[in-house]
Amino acid sequence: MFEKFTDVVPSFFGTLNQGPLFLTLFLHTVIILPMIVIYFQEKKRLSKED
Repeated sequence: MFEKFTDVVPSFFGTLNQGPLFLTLFLHTVIILPMIVIYFQEKKRLSKED
């Protein structure tokens, strides 16, 4: 999953460049999981108003 860093300064974008698996995990953590949480919060809020 992780390859050796060839960057002079290990940066955030260098970490993302490790490969497709790391990018997928990162995107799911940052984008998709919060969307799921917000979806269920809104669903609960809307059902409570009825």
